[in-house]
Amino acid sequence: MELKVKVINKGTNPLPAYQTLHAAGLDVMANLEETIIIEPMARKLVSTGLFVEIPPGFEIQIRPRSGLALKHGITVLNSPGTIDADYRGEVKVLLINLGAESFLVQPGERIAQMVLAKHEVLSWELVEKLTESDRGSGGYGSTGK
Repeated sequence: MELKVKVINKGTNPLPAYQTLHAAGLDVMANLEETIIIEPMARKLVSTGLFVEIPPGFEIQIRPRSGLALKHGITVLNSPGTIDADYRGEVKVLLINLGAESFLVQPGERIAQMVLAKHEVLSWELVEKLTESDRGSGGYGSTGK
């Protein structure tokens, strides 16, 4: 299924694109005038130059690129970042360097992936008791290794 999403591109890069036929995420590029440096354990908010109008009932998730994570320890700090359907500001990517060395983000570099995802809207039903389950209230680590 193909869904049209309105976009304004105020950057110098082409629009995000799928790199393979069955890719779920579109690669997003850094819209920079000059290279920026992300020191180890530091974070930077990186511009994309993109402004989107997402249809109601959908969100865009911003996710890390696996190659940057593996090779350099670069990831999206609030992963996945959510862009809501009513947001009209510039799409920016919050990167963090978990690697041991400084990382240079070059203008036009692919820095993250963008995934369009459908979501449901919930309404709360206030109750006094929840339905029992086998797991119950067992939390972190309660099901073993």
